[in-house]
Amino acid sequence: MTISKYVEQIKTGSTNWIRRESIYPNWPGWQDGYGGFTESWKEKDRLIEYIKTQETHHRNVTFEEEYRKLLEDAGIQFDERYLF
Repeated sequence: MTISKYVEQIKTGSTNWIRRESIYPNWPGWQDGYGGFTESWKEKDRLIEYIKTQETHHRNVTFEEEYRKLLEDAGIQFDERYLF
């Protein structure tokens, strides 16, 4: 399965669930696009810890700042018009 198909299924499934369960009554849906990054298996514990503390982390570093840094660190050229 391609990453794009996987993300499409996650977005479709979660949107349907959010709407069906009325979790967010004014759910606008997901934004267009996505970003996918890989990590080595040996980084698993670090990533789990990051996910557990993500809410606290994003009080200091915005999602946009972090995403931009991930792109830059990976050497990915990007057009600011399409980031956010």
